[in-house]
Amino acid sequence: MTDLVLASSSPRRRDLLARIGVVPARVHAPAIDETPRAGEPPRAYALRLAEEKARAVPRTAGEAVLAGDTTIALGRRILPPADTEEVQRTLLRLLSGRRHHALSAVCVIAPDGHVRTRLADTIVAFKPLSPAEIDAYVACGEGLGKAGGYAIQGRAEAFVRFLQGSHSGVIGLPLFETRALLATAGVAFG
Repeated sequence: MTDLVLASSSPRRRDLLARIGVVPARVHAPAIDETPRAGEPPRAYALRLAEEKARAVPRTAGEAVLAGDTTIALGRRILPPADTEEVQRTLLRLLSGRRHHALSAVCVIAPDGHVRTRLADTIVAFKPLSPAEIDAYVACGEGLGKAGGYAIQGRAEAFVRFLQGSHSGVIGLPLFETRALLATAGVAFG
């Protein structure tokens, strides 16, 4: 049986793993520079970050490492996490009434050192948001610190008029892709 190290401090990722019967043996938050490179496309950015996070976590013999990254992209523009309420308001105004991509990359490093990655590209369309809706959502606090400034598993789900792809990927870990990668690394499911 292969022990799993989750390279993330996100409680959402632990909760999502529990949905497929996986409990990490340990959790280790990686410290990497998440600045996009000049001209880097959003898909390449998400995959690079997932792999860099996985490689940044020490592992011992017999351990597999799982890391993920969720990037919100509007066209070729990578949207930052909402680190302040003003940034969150700006992001929500940008997403209002438009489609965007939630790119959720997963990287698993198997016990033998083999690195595998997958990407779930989910199209999300928000309804047009009024200034009052944006203010109320920002005031609730759930989107602060989140990619794109919203948490789809909370109140923001009421903004979604269309979603094509992986709902769990928008939350932070695409379970279909994750399960496949973990199975190839020998991780058991409960």
